[in-house]
Amino acid sequence: MTSIAITPCTTSDIPRLRDIAIRAYDDHYTYLWHDAGAWYKDRCFSEEALRAELEDPNSAFYLIHYKDEPVGFMKLNIDKALEDYTRKECLELERIYLLHQASGIGIGKWAVDFAVQYALEKGKRIVWLKAMDSSKSVDFYEQNGFVKCGTYELDFEKMKEMYRGMYVMKREISDADIQLSL
Repeated sequence: MTSIAITPCTTSDIPRLRDIAIRAYDDHYTYLWHDAGAWYKDRCFSEEALRAELEDPNSAFYLIHYKDEPVGFMKLNIDKALEDYTRKECLELERIYLLHQASGIGIGKWAVDFAVQYALEKGKRIVWLKAMDSSKSVDFYEQNGFVKCGTYELDFEKMKEMYRGMYVMKREISDADIQLSL
């Protein structure tokens, strides 16, 4: 039996979700910002912002637990188009954020596998995401079947110019993924 659990979030989870989001962000992404990410965290992880996203029927949030402790979260956008694919064919893996202590022990792979299984259950052909081009996460996603298919530039005023680049990455649902789900 595994010691990793992924559970859906509701609005009653906002305090815990907010705490995990801010802590995980601080562990990995403050270097991107002139203000150590204060603007971004206020914009994306305020109670109001999280409530609005949780109430969006196209969003699915999950808390990630390891040994019964919350160590991260992920956000999926259920119907989100990518390049030549329709929104009905695609699932966006918008965020996987893990606390530093939960990194490198297989939890991220577990979360990606969960997202792929979710996509299969929804009849999707593609799981896609954006990853900071300055982050080690690009290698992680490539090791987990994603390929670079484009670039994207963030236009956040408080973000350091040299860190605004992102890769768009996709993973096509394969026969192997389908066999694993049977």
